[in-house]
Amino acid sequence: MVSFALFFAFGVWLLQQQAALPAVPAYWPLVLLTLLIPVVNKNAALRFARHALILICALLFGFAYAAWVAQARLSDSLPDEWQGQNITLTGIVAEMPRIHERGLRFTFDVENVQTEAAHVPRRIQLATYDGDADQPLDIHAGESWRFTVRLKQPHATSNPHGFDFEAWALERNLRATGYVYAKGDNLKLAETSRSPVYLIERLRESVRTHFKQTLGDAPHAGILVALAIGDQASITQSEWQLFTHTGVNHLMSISGLHITMLASLFFAITYWLWRRSVRLTLYFPARKAAALVGLFAALCYTLISGFEIPAQRTLLMLSTFALMMLLSRNVAPSQMLAAALVVVLLADPWAVMSPGFWLSFGAVALIFYVTANRYGRTHWLMEYGKVQWAMTIGLIPPLLALFQQMSLVSPIANAFAIPLVSFVVVPLTLLGTLPPFEWMLYLAHQAMALSIWLLQALDDLPLSVWTQHAPPTWTISCGVLGALWILAPRGFPLHSLGILFLLPMFLIAPTTPAENAARIIVFDVGQGLAVAVQTHSHALLYDAGPDFAGESDSGNRILVPSLRSIGIAKLDGLILSHDDIDHVGGANSVMQALPIDWVSSSLEADHPLLRTVKQHNACTDGQSWTWDGVRFDVLHPSDLDDSEKKHDNDQSCVLRISVGTQSILLVGDIEKASESRLLALHMHDLPSTLLVAPHHGSKSSSSDAFVKAVSPKQVVFTAGYRNRFLHPHPTVWQRYGDAGAARLRSDMDGAVIIDLGAENLKVESYRKTHRRYWTHEVAN
Repeated sequence: MVSFALFFAFGVWLLQQQAALPAVPAYWPLVLLTLLIPVVNKNAALRFARHALILICALLFGFAYAAWVAQARLSDSLPDEWQGQNITLTGIVAEMPRIHERGLRFTFDVENVQTEAAHVPRRIQLATYDGDADQPLDIHAGESWRFTVRLKQPHATSNPHGFDFEAWALERNLRATGYVYAKGDNLKLAETSRSPVYLIERLRESVRTHFKQTLGDAPHAGILVALAIGDQASITQSEWQLFTHTGVNHLMSISGLHITMLASLFFAITYWLWRRSVRLTLYFPARKAAALVGLFAALCYTLISGFEIPAQRTLLMLSTFALMMLLSRNVAPSQMLAAALVVVLLADPWAVMSPGFWLSFGAVALIFYVTANRYGRTHWLMEYGKVQWAMTIGLIPPLLALFQQMSLVSPIANAFAIPLVSFVVVPLTLLGTLPPFEWMLYLAHQAMALSIWLLQALDDLPLSVWTQHAPPTWTISCGVLGALWILAPRGFPLHSLGILFLLPMFLIAPTTPAENAARIIVFDVGQGLAVAVQTHSHALLYDAGPDFAGESDSGNRILVPSLRSIGIAKLDGLILSHDDIDHVGGANSVMQALPIDWVSSSLEADHPLLRTVKQHNACTDGQSWTWDGVRFDVLHPSDLDDSEKKHDNDQSCVLRISVGTQSILLVGDIEKASESRLLALHMHDLPSTLLVAPHHGSKSSSSDAFVKAVSPKQVVFTAGYRNRFLHPHPTVWQRYGDAGAARLRSDMDGAVIIDLGAENLKVESYRKTHRRYWTHEVAN
């Protein structure tokens, strides 16, 4: 069973790595017939051949099954011609709306499309924007509405080690995203649907409202909301950062741990009470009755959490364990875990792409590994310590592989946070959802405040979290072997030898460019600009992309994770070309996360971003330096007096990077006036191998004279998908094409990775080289 489950999971994972969906024949389920091949006990060769054939068919079955499910899911999509068009439709608000800075965001189940000839997927994600309407729409879960919407196909930024929103949306069957057109035909049709699914969502929303009315502006109220109904958006970015640094983020929402503990609590209570009745015990075994009650408690908690994907996985695992018990199957823990693995992947083939999937199954496997099949009984405290030790050592490889960081204080943090949150905060919070017991929410909040205070004390320690580069794949395999070696049962030789297998993950760093070479990444940050330049021993960031919403920006969402993963833990320099939010929106997050030697910009000296900067220089024409044989020249703006400086696009810092005969030109948002100045003063410096197009391809830039003077072989346009400015402008796009330049767009190509050498320049489109079958293709 274990080997069958592993090969089935490998087949599912293999499908998720494909750039295009393969054609699966209709008879693919027939591979399961191999399970009917009789066992031949007398012939070892035949037994081996049968086992090998079953494993191969398990892999093929996993691959074909995942492809079949994916084909069905992808078939329901928004046609290209209906993107951005007004569409009137009716349906049900399927989930509790989430609040964002300018309105609401919610999932909508489409029942009827009223616009003639339009096709809309059955489930979509919508947003409202309060500033677009005189009276904001008052939308609640379970309500029936008629909306006029503007939709687009799911599309996300594509960067090294970045979050794949398109895969996330596919897993949740969100096949289109968009917004409610404020001036459209928007009308509430019914207050509440009678469907149990929508009634549960209405209940969740009422619980959230109850919490807010009871706790008001209490600082940690959002955490209690997340623990009660799974609304993780209620937790602030700073709180998530604290939980991640201390390794307790798995506790601060409805996680598998909480669902399992609640199920275990109801199991224990039911088992204890059932055994007290002889009649009940004779009618139905106490252990089986307790398993049913525990499973029912887990189901209720999963439903009230919004039936999110991670909670579903936990429920399926518990259902598998309960079924084994109800069938009176005395199976090994490894076989139960293998059965749960198959059940989870049958329900959700995309789970193999989720970090939570690997961490949850890995954690359970580690618990079985250090506790199952051991002789003798140990004190519960010793058992708890053994499990915590296993979690600390055993999860090092997956944490470094998935997040490039791990908490060094997590054993201490979890030692008090698990009992405090799971046995005090969660029960009090759940009881506080009932109107007679709302006073318990105050107790839960005080307990959570104590936990936050203790966690903050740990986070303030000099080295609370370890962050590093993304380890090479082969070192992760070595690390897993090393962790299992260290945690092996007593009597296994040389436990300390396992440390040697862990070391390559820490010591094998990504290769850096050679002398006289540079690696440059033009990030896909949507409508904005951010470019990283790495030489042999230095790193520079030119601009930091846009601010998105709330506490989310391109710095903490894209730049910092990507820079760390490729081995850039420190910036020698940061250039902020000019004071536009799409160029400096992520700068504050970058400054907080990474040490920076100096900042150069055209910003005013008293700009808020520069208050904590140790060394700031105004970028001016004539500045130059050389790093590892790579030359950097600032060509613009001129060294003006403070009274003459302006906060506009024409003050953008222009940077030329050159090695040998190859060069790259970064020009920010300069417009035609600045282009004229460059043509007059730096005509001989302008010719470049690659140009990042000025002002995202706006028609206010890229004059004929400028394009001819630069004469780039390649040009990169950094523009957001379906941006409201319509960048790049068609005339500008055509102008570079007529000049013979190969044209790339960040919305079509994702991040553009450039290897700059003295004699040649190589360009890679990250979106195309790392394509998966769900990756959205943008029509030119």
